[in-house]
Amino acid sequence: MASTYTPLGIELQATGENAGTWGTKTNTNLQIFEQISGGFVTQDIAGGAQTTALSVSDGSTGAVLSHRMIEFTGSISGNQIVTIPLDVQTFYFLRNSTSGSNTVQFKYASGSGDSFTFSATDKGDQIVFATGNDGTNPDIDTLAIGTGIASVAADTSPQLGGNLDVNGNDIVSTSNADIDIVPNGTGDVVLAADTVKVGDSGAAAVLTSNGAGTLTVTTGGATDLVLSTNSGTDSGTITITDGANGNINFAPNGTGQVQAGGAQLSTVGKSIAMALVFG
Repeated sequence: MASTYTPLGIELQATGENAGTWGTKTNTNLQIFEQISGGFVTQDIAGGAQTTALSVSDGSTGAVLSHRMIEFTGSISGNQIVTIPLDVQTFYFLRNSTSGSNTVQFKYASGSGDSFTFSATDKGDQIVFATGNDGTNPDIDTLAIGTGIASVAADTSPQLGGNLDVNGNDIVSTSNADIDIVPNGTGDVVLAADTVKVGDSGAAAVLTSNGAGTLTVTTGGATDLVLSTNSGTDSGTITITDGANGNINFAPNGTGQVQAGGAQLSTVGKSIAMALVFG
C-alpha cells in the first residue's frame, strides 16, 4: 500500500513503505508541520483582475496554502480572487498589503460556500477559518479574535482614535431616521467650513430650533451677518453690521423691492431707513 497525503501535503506513510527514506520523509513532514503551525509567506497577486489558485505540494515544503500567515502583495489594477482546494481545513492569518483600489477575495476553488473579501480600501488583517465543512460548498468563516470587530455595528460604544475620514462617502441613516449630533454638557457643534449647505437637492430648506426654544443666529468675531439665498446668486441681501450702533441694510437685487406685509417700503438706493414710533 502506497503512502497517502493530507489536504495540506503531509505524507501519511504506509506500513513497510519508504525503506531507507523514512527518516527524510519524516523530517519533511515535520517541516510542513512547522509551516502550518506558524509559517509566514507572501503571495504576489499583482496585475489586473485574475484568480490565483493556491495548490498543495504533496510531500514537500513551500506550498503557500500550508502556511499559517499569508500576506498578499503587489500592485493590483483589478479585483483579485485567491482560492484553495475544496478539502483544505485550517485557519489563516491573512494580510492585505497590496496597492491599488481593488478587492481581494479569499475563497474555495469552487462551490457556493461563504468567502471573505478585503474591500478596495481595506489594507488590513483578518483571521479566517477554512472549514472544509462540505465536499461541494465549503465555507470560509471569519473570526474577530484579536483583530477587533467585524463591523462598527458590533461596538455598542465606539470611540475614534483619530480623525474620521469619510473617504468621499456620506454619513446616512436608514428608515427615514434623523442623524443626531449631541455634544456632552455645554459642548457646541462647530462646523468649521466657509459654507454650510442645508436642504435636500432642490427641495425647500428649513432652519429651525429643536423644540420650543428661540432660534438665534450670530456670527463669531468681528464679522457682519449677511442673509441671502441660492449662495448669493441673483439674491437680495440683509446685512446686520457687526459692532455697536451698526446699521441693518436691506439690499434688493435689481428692481426688487423691500416690502412689509405686501406694502412697499420707501428706499434710498438699496438701503432702508424706517422709524416706528410707538405712543
